[in-house]
Amino acid sequence: MNPDHTIVGGQTVSNRDRKTGVPASVTSIPLVDPHAMPADPSIGELVRDATTQVSTLVRAEVELAKAEITRDVKKGLTGSVFFILALVVLLYSTFFMFFFLAELLDTWVWRWAAFLIVFVLMLVTTAVLGLLGYLRVRRIRGPQETIASVKETTAALTPAALKGPAVPGTAPLPAAKPEPATDPSGW
Repeated sequence: MNPDHTIVGGQTVSNRDRKTGVPASVTSIPLVDPHAMPADPSIGELVRDATTQVSTLVRAEVELAKAEITRDVKKGLTGSVFFILALVVLLYSTFFMFFFLAELLDTWVWRWAAFLIVFVLMLVTTAVLGLLGYLRVRRIRGPQETIASVKETTAALTPAALKGPAVPGTAPLPAAKPEPATDPSGW
């Protein structure tokens, strides 16, 4: 027996195969597609084959979308880390800007009054920004179009027998018109 080969499971395996995991040579190449359809397939076989292929295609598309979204999310997270770091540096810089402003006002008013003016200015700015944020968040209404679309799809796909018994001689109830959503913030 050749010292470069070992018998594993009744087959001769090259020691080079074990090192790289890639066989040095292919022992046989299939000459016939094992998944090929018979020459005269039935309708059931054709439907089964089409269903399998569509299912495989949909799964492949979903996997591709997952891979692309994952890649884009990773890129977005990496970019957002730099934005967060820039905001942290800006946040610490504002501390010195407010001291500078207080020291600048110290030239015209008493020192304690200068720091009080800066403090009140910071409180007013915080209140205005908080109010703007509250008004923006209050406007969020959720995925209204998606909810309506799902309801329409459900209604379209529900058989008439499940929608309720139709009473002869009665007119269907008119659909209620949804009131347009008004924005309470006035924006």
